[in-house]
Amino acid sequence: MIRFKLAEQIEKKQFSVGRRVTIQEVAAEAQINRMTLSKILNQRGYATGTDTIDKLCAYFGCKVEDLVVYVEDSIS
Repeated sequence: MIRFKLAEQIEKKQFSVGRRVTIQEVAAEAQINRMTLSKILNQRGYATGTDTIDKLCAYFGCKVEDLVVYVEDSIS
């Protein structure tokens, strides 16, 4: 499963700019629907397109691997 590290990137951004960064702000500046960001943050296994990943990487100034990670599903 792909896991997004969006919350971690938001925290890093907040630290670097020295203030709170809202989802609405990220959505507006990255030109991504706010609901899409909310789903990435809150829905486990949410799938999104590469255009969204591209916009987030550009906004945060990060690499893809800083934003997403593959995690094996544990089947019990």
